[in-house]
Parts: sequence; C-alpha cells; structure tokens
Amino acid sequence: MFCAVLVFLLAVSSAAFSAEKAPAAIVEFAQNELMRWGENPIIVKAVKDQNAQGMTLEDIQALDERWVKTPGIADFMKPYLENECAQELQKLQSSAPYFAEIFVTDNQGGLVAATGKTSDYWQGDEAKFTECFRGEEGVLYISDVEFDESTQTYSVQISVPVREEGKVIGVIVVGIDVDAFLGE
Repeated sequence: MFCAVLVFLLAVSSAAFSAEKAPAAIVEFAQNELMRWGENPIIVKAVKDQNAQGMTLEDIQALDERWVKTPGIADFMKPYLENECAQELQKLQSSAPYFAEIFVTDNQGGLVAATGKTSDYWQGDEAKFTECFRGEEGVLYISDVEFDESTQTYSVQISVPVREEGKVIGVIVVGIDVDAFLGE
C-alpha cells in the first residue's frame, strides 16, 4: 500500500512541476519576426568570421571552463560583449522590454556575441543549440517556459538559425520574459 501511495504522489508531483509550453503569441512572434534575425548581415558576418578562425572543440571547452569559473566580467570576455555583433544585439534588445537576453553562437556552439554575460561560453551541448543546429538549414527551436537564473525571469528561449546561402552556420538565442511579453 505504501509503495502505491508513493508512486501516486511521485506521479502527481512530477505532473505539477512539468514545464509549461510557450504561449502561442510567442510562438507566432518567433515564426514571423525572430526568424528574420538569422539573415541580419552583421550577425551573419560575425558568425562567419568566428567559424573561419577554426577553434577546436577543446579550445572552446577550455574557454568555457575559464568563463564559468570567472566571476564578473573579465577582460577576456569583453570582446564578446562589445564587438559589432554585440552592439547590434543590444540595439535589438533595446527595441522591446521583453527581450531578457540575446546571444549568438558559431557552428560549434561557442559564443560569438551577447548582450550580457552568459552563464557559460559553450552552448553546443544544450538543446537551444543542438535542436536548432539540425540539418543543412537548421530549425526554429522554442523551449518551454522556465525560470532563467541569469536573467531572473520566467523565460522562453527561442533559437533561430543563422544562415549563409541557405545553410545554417550558427544560432541566435533570444530569451523572452514571458510576463513582460504578455503584459502581465
């Protein structure tokens, strides 16, 4: 009897904590507006330039380890937060109050530019990268609503493929504050 009650309680509690799907208005916004960002010439150029550097996965992971262990914003992080692409992302972010964060990755998930310090440098092992960077053209990825520690908001992360000549070369990740988007 005790085991049956425990199984029931576990099922109920896991259902209560399951993630909520992104609101339809955010999905529509992603499909109709954010997908265009993957063709922005400043973003495409920045991704193309970083891909051309030929960083190895080991280099990226070493930089990621350093990034995660470093408090605040160190000098080695500033190029990712101040380059031309980062400035373009900051303009996009300032266009609406619901953009919690925006960042761009290269073809391995390494950070190219961001509007603020991300919790880690390498995104290549996370769904926001792996689900978007699929196939030759990439696909739109929209996460469930989750609490984002880095922005302290209930957010949806939307990943848009960055494309050159129709082929995916990187990813833009846009964190949308759900409450701000819905006007709550």
